[in-house]
Amino acid sequence: MNILLLGAGGREHALAWKMKQSPLCQQLFIAPGNGGTGNIGTNVPIGVNDFAAIEKFVAANHIDLIVVGPEDPLVNGVYDYFTAKGVAVIGPSKEAAQLEGSKAFSKKFMQRQQIPTAAYAEFTADNFEDGKAYLAQHSLPIVLKADGLAAGKGVVICSTHEEAQQVFAEMILHKQFGDASSRVVVEQFLSGIEISVFVLTDGKDYKIIGHAKDYKRIGEGDTGLNTGGMGCVSPVPFADDVFMQKVIDRIIEPTINGFAKEDLVYKGFVFFGLINVEGEPYVIEYNCRMGDPETEVVMPRLQSDLVELFVQLNNGSLANASVKIDDRAAATVMAVSGGYPGDYAKGKTMQLPATLPADTMLFHAGTQLKDEGTLVTSGGRVITATSLAPTIQQAAAQAKACIAQVQFEGMYFRNDIGYEFE
Repeated sequence: MNILLLGAGGREHALAWKMKQSPLCQQLFIAPGNGGTGNIGTNVPIGVNDFAAIEKFVAANHIDLIVVGPEDPLVNGVYDYFTAKGVAVIGPSKEAAQLEGSKAFSKKFMQRQQIPTAAYAEFTADNFEDGKAYLAQHSLPIVLKADGLAAGKGVVICSTHEEAQQVFAEMILHKQFGDASSRVVVEQFLSGIEISVFVLTDGKDYKIIGHAKDYKRIGEGDTGLNTGGMGCVSPVPFADDVFMQKVIDRIIEPTINGFAKEDLVYKGFVFFGLINVEGEPYVIEYNCRMGDPETEVVMPRLQSDLVELFVQLNNGSLANASVKIDDRAAATVMAVSGGYPGDYAKGKTMQLPATLPADTMLFHAGTQLKDEGTLVTSGGRVITATSLAPTIQQAAAQAKACIAQVQFEGMYFRNDIGYEFE
């Protein structure tokens, strides 16, 4: 098969790395890719939302399958656009992608399907004063979410009513996140430990392909600003058979059954962002693609052929698929640019270790390979080291030792990924 992967981050590097291992993968193209993906397949300088340019490339290169990494093209209808032209796409339809594209849409879906989630209300400029009154009597802390896509930065947890009122006004009146915050979802705060569970589905059947816990805060001890993710571990120790059965019975199966009931066309990954509240799982959010940096620990543990799973998903035989997962733990540690998640410089020359330890991989995120062969930084989250080992502690130690050998000006990484499981 000739495969086109859309995206440019660490998630896409990990997906490319995994797909290239399949004997079913003949040619692999990544659009636009990064400084690492070019070592696995062929980078193509096309934007993920440039459907017309992608269409020309697909025709010229006899692409059999498009795998979508990021959320934007899914919300913009990449599945509908290309399946109408006879090209298979891994991802949900535009309508189903609203599960990620709109917090209000997903909340209403969960209510209809009786899926456990935090209580909520939604507000716009039209009922702004009602929102202020609602916040004034809301228990603390209060979670405010921009309804639309905000690059992982549209969620604020407020510890005082004054802060909540200020954030609410910033989002709605001052367009802090542009159109994404023209509607704001106010949620009950749930106290617990977060976990992400990943599923492949054809809209009828599904297979769990892994779970993980990521670390969003920039600072050690989970302090400071939220980021796109500073690291990740898998498996999550508390996700035992009892907990996972609750997740299956109360969340995964009602979700997949809900797709069928509501005629939502869905052929791809479902990211269940969950929180464990005293042993009970609740949904924080849906994402309609793999997570980043979760993909960097899920893919190395997945022993099954990913491309074969995609084929089974598309031909209706997913129910018969076999999914095998490595018993070992995986940990990933992300190196970021100085100043991230605020302002940061790009174009910093990078040096990578000459050799990698066994069972350790480097996945590029925000990197670019210049014409003369120089590797430079091109994003806030730059590169991640992932290690497999018998325990989370060992995997995290190996990953930290590896990422410490990467060099670029202003580089920073968290030393405490997996700290609460020591």
